[in-house]
Amino acid sequence: MKRVMPIRDKEKLRQMKKVLKDQSERNYIMFMIGINAGLRISDILPLRVRDVKGEDMNVLEQKTGNEREIPINDSLKRALQKYIRGKKDNEVLIKSREGMNQPISRDMAYKIIREAGEQVGLVRLGTHTMRKTFGYNYYQNTKNIEALRTMLGHSDVRYTRIYIGIEEDFIREQYMKHTNL
Repeated sequence: MKRVMPIRDKEKLRQMKKVLKDQSERNYIMFMIGINAGLRISDILPLRVRDVKGEDMNVLEQKTGNEREIPINDSLKRALQKYIRGKKDNEVLIKSREGMNQPISRDMAYKIIREAGEQVGLVRLGTHTMRKTFGYNYYQNTKNIEALRTMLGHSDVRYTRIYIGIEEDFIREQYMKHTNL
């Protein structure tokens, strides 16, 4: 099985946002949280309105059990403010149509991302694509791999490089530049 990859192309990223927004505001918000906050899907799905009302997003990481406050950037803040208007504090953000105030399943989140990716011509996508896209774009903008390692909670920058696909980009570039016989 191939690993999922970040969305590297800004135009494809814009197209993904549009497809998801056209599907539903819920799907768009899930994606926006993923690409702007770098959270795992297991940390996005339990979020409630109260968790995103301030300047920071209050997150209980499911994998580590750690509580974190993640600053909400302007792009995400605008999208969230519109989305949560009129919703109750206890309401789940990424709500399923089945059950009372329950989030969608991880499988449904995966299906949403995969199908939107197919519509814009992207493959090797899954829910982790959102987190990887956050990491990849952060690194491209800052080149600060150590800060990114900390943000993603990785123990070693080597893992972070592989995780966001920059190691793969480098190897590919070397093949293309230096093996044209």
